[in-house]
Amino acid sequence: MKMHRSYIGIPMGDPAGIGPEIVVKALANEEVHNTAKPVVIGDKKTLQQAMKFCDVHLEINVIKDIKNGNYQKGILNLIDLENVEIEQLEMGIVQGMAGKAAFDYIKKSVELALAQEVDAIATTPINKEAFKAGGINYIGHTEVLEDLTNSKDPLTMFQVYDLRVFFLSRHVSLKEACEITTKERVYDYIIRCSEALSRLGIKNGKLAVAGLNPHSGEHGLFGNEEVTEIAPAIVKAQETGIDVVGPVSADSVFYFALKGSYDAVLSLYHDQGHIATKMVDFERTISITNNMPFLRTSVDHGTAFDIAGTGKASEVSMVEAIRLAALYAPNFTAAVY
Repeated sequence: MKMHRSYIGIPMGDPAGIGPEIVVKALANEEVHNTAKPVVIGDKKTLQQAMKFCDVHLEINVIKDIKNGNYQKGILNLIDLENVEIEQLEMGIVQGMAGKAAFDYIKKSVELALAQEVDAIATTPINKEAFKAGGINYIGHTEVLEDLTNSKDPLTMFQVYDLRVFFLSRHVSLKEACEITTKERVYDYIIRCSEALSRLGIKNGKLAVAGLNPHSGEHGLFGNEEVTEIAPAIVKAQETGIDVVGPVSADSVFYFALKGSYDAVLSLYHDQGHIATKMVDFERTISITNNMPFLRTSVDHGTAFDIAGTGKASEVSMVEAIRLAALYAPNFTAAVY
């Protein structure tokens, strides 16, 4: 039986960064074409330049209709927005033209996903300063997607191998992260994480909530958030039938989840979960955005301006982002639609 291959939209990212390079390298990888039907949304001349940087040889097939693409190894199917003046593009430099172009690729990818022309999107790096220089008033991908899809507080999950990690808070200070670890918020996120796992095809998944303090507070010896906020939220969620345990000390919960004891972990602040996943395998740590009308995966690294244009950038994360998008897209689409 021939394996189903989902259509995956890939916005090219900042033209002055490594996005175009990791895209062409990834699409030269046979594994990508075995698992997905990738469609790049970008600029033809920039991709041709990236192929020269990387010594990659692909045939660019410019298409208007996704269904008319040629999804075979050696072919790069492209929706060409023709929005980069290649003679003016300076690699590794913040430029308004590049920031505006990167936003245009995301916007077009979202339009395709909302129209169900692609099954999911796998995004590449953008640069916040280039966004600002290009008049784009967003601080990152998540905020762009939240606005363009009219979604409230999209749910971020990291995955590396079989370790899945959700985040109770993201870009706030550690002090604020502790302050917003309330019974109500923890309970709400347990519900949302359980629903997110279900949408990804993990039914009745077992969730562990990480502890906030050392050794989960040792019954109030090292902080009382576990006693007053976290444990009561877990009990309340258990009473609704959710398979959730904790708080489990953060120095062990991620290890046991990686070994299969839990399907996912709810990390209580940004670095707690980031460090855990990236220490397992930095390049294969992929960001997955849930709680939107479509699935989005992303590489979890930046534009790497210091090596842009050299061909040195690794495509491993891009390959993994496309793979996971294709893996989860059928379950996610079925759950949403």
